[in-house]
Amino acid sequence: MSNHIDNYTCEVTALLRELVTIPSPSGEEHTRSDFLVTYLAERGIDVERVGNNLVARQPHHDPLKSTLMLNSHLDTVRPNAGYTFDPFNPPVSDTKINGLGSNDAGASVVSMIQTFLHFYQEELPVNLLLALSTEEENSGPNGMRRLWGELSQEVDMAIIGEPTGMKAAIAEKGLLVIDGEATGVSGHAARSEGVNALYIALDDIATLRGITFSKVSPTMGEVKLTVTQINAGTQHNVVPDKCRFVVDIRPTEQYSNGEIMELLQPKVQSKLTARSLTNRSSATPEGHPLLQQVKRLGIETYISPTTSDWMRITCPAIKMGPGESARSHQSDEFVLIDELRQGIEGYIQFIERWPL
Repeated sequence: MSNHIDNYTCEVTALLRELVTIPSPSGEEHTRSDFLVTYLAERGIDVERVGNNLVARQPHHDPLKSTLMLNSHLDTVRPNAGYTFDPFNPPVSDTKINGLGSNDAGASVVSMIQTFLHFYQEELPVNLLLALSTEEENSGPNGMRRLWGELSQEVDMAIIGEPTGMKAAIAEKGLLVIDGEATGVSGHAARSEGVNALYIALDDIATLRGITFSKVSPTMGEVKLTVTQINAGTQHNVVPDKCRFVVDIRPTEQYSNGEIMELLQPKVQSKLTARSLTNRSSATPEGHPLLQQVKRLGIETYISPTTSDWMRITCPAIKMGPGESARSHQSDEFVLIDELRQGIEGYIQFIERWPL
């Protein structure tokens, strides 16, 4: 098996180096999807395409068995200005793969592809389904939201590939992004005129900062609220009549996003508008076979503060993949080749030791 893993690591290293040269920002994944359709076809894998999302199944797919989905996302954020090298033509290293999306979530993508290829012809206690989704980074309508409409009746459980150091996230907080808008009356700053929308917003932000959510999750802890952006004014001598701010909230299973909106709006003067109410929190049900397997293999577990495509599916799941979350969306992104090896070994072990 060791020789197989060595060969697999070489394969995925080459594949990931190729992938990072193909720009794939959310909503523009077509070229990367085209490349992977060809890559898989050359290895005898038929791929179903749903937009730019890719789905592959084992040839002996048995509807009487449960189906385990291996899912990760093909899209990336756009590169930030801090890169010291071309994110799409990165320097080559013997120990790591550099480049945008190498860690988040290219490492999971290539490790899951290799794992699927390893088991492609094998009869297992479960069916394997490989789903490579798009628009994860921007919560777009044509990624997992669209794909899950095609797969929800077929998939029973999932491993979501994200950089977790191959630890298993057994729960993750949701995401509620709120746009706040304070409305005042414009006036000249030199005279006592107008109603300053910026002051209204600052009072409301102070109120929001002081809010305590009384229901605390036994697994995820407290709801986290952070004001992350603010914008007001046109010039120095004009009292602003509008002030806009953004609130980032990480809900737990104790509150729906709608309940949080109903709790917050009466406490502030600004109008609060949720960008989406669907990005819910997720948790692996106690006693589920996924969690039993995690415990059986001694895999370290944790609660994830970040979101993923887990929040867009309705079946039980865990989040687990090679790389480190702290590198995501950072300049000079990279993943270690040893981490790719750990990813392949970890996924293969998880599946081949599945109880009969």
